[in-house]
Amino acid sequence: MDLSVLKTLKENISQVMIGNETTTTLLLTAMLAKGHVLLEDVPGTGKTMLAKSLAKSIQADFGRIQFTPDLLPSDVTGLNYFDSKSGEFVFSKGPAFCHILLADEINRATPKTQSSLLECMAERQITVDGVTRPLEEPFLVIATQNPLETLGTFPLPEAQMDRFLMKISMASLDEDQELALIRRFMTREPLTEISAVCDRALILALQKECQNIYVHPDLLKYMVSIIHATRKHPKVASGVSPRGTLAFLRASQAYAMVCGRSYVVPEDIKEVAPFVLAHRLSLVAGADASRAALLVIDDILNATQVPTENWAER
Repeated sequence: MDLSVLKTLKENISQVMIGNETTTTLLLTAMLAKGHVLLEDVPGTGKTMLAKSLAKSIQADFGRIQFTPDLLPSDVTGLNYFDSKSGEFVFSKGPAFCHILLADEINRATPKTQSSLLECMAERQITVDGVTRPLEEPFLVIATQNPLETLGTFPLPEAQMDRFLMKISMASLDEDQELALIRRFMTREPLTEISAVCDRALILALQKECQNIYVHPDLLKYMVSIIHATRKHPKVASGVSPRGTLAFLRASQAYAMVCGRSYVVPEDIKEVAPFVLAHRLSLVAGADASRAALLVIDDILNATQVPTENWAER
């Protein structure tokens, strides 16, 4: 399959986004791996713009939910209401019935409302009043949260965090990039100007092809060694789960695909490891969760021997 469309897709998004090439690459990686993304950063860094740019680039339906303490699960999934004209109950779909869902400030909603996303993220379906409705593919949740403001928030439980394939942040702009941003948006609205470069059918085909990206047996052992090291590290109370192991595999395959290769190399594994594994760790008491988890993954990667082979050989 021709993977040049992925390069075109990145270039199309870069017409709106400046200085976030790595973040864009990781977002496309998550989409190809059929995973979801938690974007943790302060307000105003372009998280919503990135999500909208991706949706527009692949002709996908975009949905947005502003999470607040008074948000109800039915505000996410939809509900049945009585139609007086027909004399029967009718289902009104919630905003989660879309292709790309932006769950803005997800940690501001109560745990009950947060949990309404668990089924659609893991099983790609929504059940209301005993009736299960499948979600149309591709389906990608991009959730955001502010790492600095914790007043009035509800931290995501481990079960919710484990549903996210990756936890990433927006890149900081240097002076030249910030100047380019001002010039680009001074007289234009780039988001309204970009057009689709592929359709959803092609994305589905790429997602299917992603599973066929070759991973050398020695690299599979290397990945498992990293996973098991997270369960033995002295600073970790609970390591990466088997779901995390599969997420690690899919992310490595997808990253190789975004890079234009049909096989995984060790650099792919090292590149995605911090974003796929760190947020899945439960650290011992007294550790600074986010920063310490990244340091643990860095320690493990440095301590685990990298095999050397011809990775393209089957």
